[in-house]
This record gives sequence, structure tokens and C-alpha cells, in this order.
Amino acid sequence: GEAPALLVDDIQGGALNGLELKNGTCKTTATVGDKTYVIGGSDDGTLSIEVQIFDPSLGEWVRPTVRGTKPTSCKGLSAVPLEDRILILKKGSKSDDQIWFLEVDTEYVRQQQKSLGTEVVAWSKGVIGNAEKPVVISGPSGVGKGTLISMLMKEFPSMFGFSVSHTTRAPRGMEKDGVHYHFTEKSIMEKEIKEGKFLEFALVHGNLYGTSVEAVEQVADAGKRCILDIDVQGARSVRASSLEAIFIFICPPSMEELEKRLRDRGTETEEQILKRLNNAKAEIEQGESSHVFDFILYNDKLEECYESLKKLLGLDGFVTAPPKSGHNREIDLPMDHSVSKIENKIIINCISSGEKESKNLIILDVSSLKGGAPGRTRGLNFQTIGSFSNGLNGIDQLS
Repeated sequence: GEAPALLVDDIQGGALNGLELKNGTCKTTATVGDKTYVIGGSDDGTLSIEVQIFDPSLGEWVRPTVRGTKPTSCKGLSAVPLEDRILILKKGSKSDDQIWFLEVDTEYVRQQQKSLGTEVVAWSKGVIGNAEKPVVISGPSGVGKGTLISMLMKEFPSMFGFSVSHTTRAPRGMEKDGVHYHFTEKSIMEKEIKEGKFLEFALVHGNLYGTSVEAVEQVADAGKRCILDIDVQGARSVRASSLEAIFIFICPPSMEELEKRLRDRGTETEEQILKRLNNAKAEIEQGESSHVFDFILYNDKLEECYESLKKLLGLDGFVTAPPKSGHNREIDLPMDHSVSKIENKIIINCISSGEKESKNLIILDVSSLKGGAPGRTRGLNFQTIGSFSNGLNGIDQLS
């Protein structure tokens, strides 16, 4: 667990990020607060990404508990310290795998440190642009929320998507892993719940069911807006999480009308109907008074309720889905680059060789970061400045 003595000397001497050591290791350093974070590993053609923390006042090394999805190996790293996390640029990686964040003092990290009583860091993948806020829709059985969601999906088929839930029960019949559910082991899911990787979960007949942060992020990665059809208790859990969502509760016009709809379906026994009505009464009371939901829609006339739902989602007036934002834009980062920082702007100086050496600047804006571990860090924006002969003056090189 000890770092090479040479590295300690380099840190104490104020070495720059991306320092390469004589013993075949390549490590990048960044200081946030009074701690120096050393990221990197042995260099055997690809660079494994490990994290150690050095406290210069004590001269002690700490290997932190690492949360989030760890980046894969690469051919080098650049690091830029921010307020509560470190921006990592991976060299020699695909364009959609080059920007990562090592969180060191975010809310998620602090929660995990409090829970474990140890030093914690967390990885999150950086994504250019923003995603539409997920939509959480709740309401009692028979209120028509499934019909409303189906109408949305039919009118805007490329805009909305469902997250795939996790369960610890065994697959049934033709069910496929990753399609109908993510089937997992109970011990694994319990561990991930403790790590904060689930937005909501419930124990049903001895099996766990839940919605993971990753499942919601995957819908956003596909350029769609995630719809979560969950009960009031699940909505309460999602509201308490770090996920920024729109919470909508669908209410029946009256309990009498709800009972009529349940009976007209003809799918439940008398005992089941009475149980659903009893549950519905409690859910409606919670939905109207819990401060969980941003909006309450009364489904008296289906078409009018649907139009109100579209208006809440900013879709009224659209005949087809509005054009997607540029959330899939990616930075194509060459191996040969240096990194600088001015306030909330990261200046990436890309050097191309030829008859005359030219430079290309990528300016990465980190002023509007959203989200983070255990999901993605979104809100990044960038612009590219074409070739020029001389570098910018007054920029302190970080790597």
C-alpha cells in the first residue's frame, strides 16, 4: 500500500499533474483542500487507474473506499482539481470514454463516509450536455396512469423510455435479463442499496424489487426521457434521492368513480377490489398532502387529463417530438495535449505535428455540472477553436 518514495518527494516538491516515475509507473496528482489525490498505476502499455490520498502534514498514505463505476485502463491521464471533485481526462480512449470525475467532497461522498467511517472517493462518468428530467408518475390502481403513459409513448415513441427494474426473483417463462428485469442476487442488490445505487426498492414476497440509478441513466444515455411508474412510497424514496425529476400524481375524480373503474375491468375478485380501494384511499391522502409531488392531475375525462399531462411536460403544441438537444456531442481528444484552467473553463491544448506545428483548443465549461456518482455527471459544454500558431498567454499549465 505504500507509494514509491520518489512520488512522495515529487509531491512535496510541488510536482505537476501527469508526472511519470522512473520505476515504470505513471501517476497524476491533484490537490483539493489539504489533501493530494494520486491517480494512476503501473504503466505496462495501458494504465490501470487506482487512487491514493497523501496528507503532507502527516506524511501518511490512505487507500480510500472507491464507489461508482471505475474507469477502464488507458494510456495516460490529465487531472484538473475543481471545488469538490477532480476532472480526469483519459488519453488514448474512445471519445465517449474520455471525461471522468473523481468525487472527493460531494454530497454522495460525504454520505458514504458517514455510513462507513472511512475515507471515500467516487467515480462518475462525464457527459456533454444535459438530459431531460425523468418523470415520476404515481397514482392508485385503476386511476388510469398506465393508459396515460401508453398515450405518451404512442404519440412520442422516440422521446420517452422506461428504466428496467432490478429483482432478486428468478426469471419466469420467456423473461430475458436486461429486457424485462435485471435479474440479480439478493446479496449483490443489498450491497448496492447500501452504496446508494438504488433510487427506490421494496421487499415483495421475500424478493427485492427496485429502480437503480444506472437504469435511469441508461435511458438518458439513449437520448430519451425516463418515465418511472411507481407507487407513492417509491416516489417518496426517489424524491429523497439526488435525482432531479418531475413528480406527478394522478388522482381519480372520486372514490366512487375509482370503484366503478375497478369493477368494470372485471379482472379482480371482490376481496382484491376492496383491498385496492383501501390502499387507494391511503395513497390519495399521501399524494395530496406529502409534498412529494409537484403536480396533481385529476383524471375525470381522459383526453383532458392527457392534454394537461402534455402541458406539464412542455409538449402541448407539438405534433411530433421536439428535436433532441446536442447531448450526444463528444470530444475527440488526441493523445498529445496539455490542460490548463481559467476559472470554470478548462483549456485543452491539442497539438498536431506536420510541416508546421499547429494547435487546436478545446474549451470545456464546467460551471453547470449536474448529478454525479453513483450516476453520470452531466452539464458539460465545450467549444473548439481552430488551428493557431501560438498558445494563449497568461494560462497556467496544469498538465
